[in-house]
Amino acid sequence: MNYSDEELYSLVNKAVKVFYDKVYEDPWMKEVFKVIKQEIIESQQTDFMVAAFGGPKRYCGRSPKDAHLHIFVDDEMWDHRERTLELSLREALTDEELITKWLRIDEAFRHAIVRKNAGECSKRYAGDEIINVPAPFKKAA
Repeated sequence: MNYSDEELYSLVNKAVKVFYDKVYEDPWMKEVFKVIKQEIIESQQTDFMVAAFGGPKRYCGRSPKDAHLHIFVDDEMWDHRERTLELSLREALTDEELITKWLRIDEAFRHAIVRKNAGECSKRYAGDEIINVPAPFKKAA
């Protein structure tokens, strides 16, 4: 994996765009992300991942743990998101090393974001609401 900063930024941005196009159409994940404009989250995620790959450090947002305090993400949602991410990366990228590294970086944040229940969530700001979106495809027991 040997890209110029411009090439890396372009590749990451392309993959991020494909991913968030899917996220904002997904019946589950779109409910989580409806509080943020797609172009904003794409810009933040691109900057974050470019820096994670060793490129320019433009990301100036919260850490993943702090950014997701108010969102209930369980293992089921995380796995659903990961499948969507991998599909998006394979659609947007041809460099298997880059895909593998991206997925490994992403998975490293699971422990900081996934929770057992919504009671483990907390507000970042006084005006925040806890985001807890049940899976729309679960069958009633």
